[in-house]
Amino acid sequence: MPLIGRRKAPPQTPPLRSSCTCGSLRKASRRMSQFYDSALAPMGIKSTQYSILSEVDRGSRARPVTMCELADAMVMDRSTLGHNLKPLQRDDLVILRLSADDRRKRHVELTPQGRAVLRKSRRLWRHAEAHFEKFFGKGPAADLRAVLLNIAGNKELNSF
Repeated sequence: MPLIGRRKAPPQTPPLRSSCTCGSLRKASRRMSQFYDSALAPMGIKSTQYSILSEVDRGSRARPVTMCELADAMVMDRSTLGHNLKPLQRDDLVILRLSADDRRKRHVELTPQGRAVLRKSRRLWRHAEAHFEKFFGKGPAADLRAVLLNIAGNKELNSF
């Protein structure tokens, strides 16, 4: 029987499957970074920069946060953190200051402009969070965050 007049069904995209935890986490991380980068684009910052600004704000409520404390909180080595801070310094969103009591320590502080960008970005971030929770579900999104924070805080995963 000829296929004239019949349409072929479009090919189905197979679901992403992997038995590799690392690969699956990296794929999900890239997808989420794209999602949040898109949400933050009107502010001219990326999700990594938003995370750093937020952590500096959270960490410095009692006293200025040091580079080492910030790197630990971000689960990042100091050189990677330094690399990620450069554009924030260039754009006058953060400033690095030498510690008055220990010249080996550097504190990371938000500038007034950094506080303003963070405040405006939080609205966009909250909107993106609400959109994600609407799609994924509030409970599953909270469960996902708990699992991911458990992984991030697990010191046994520092080495094999």
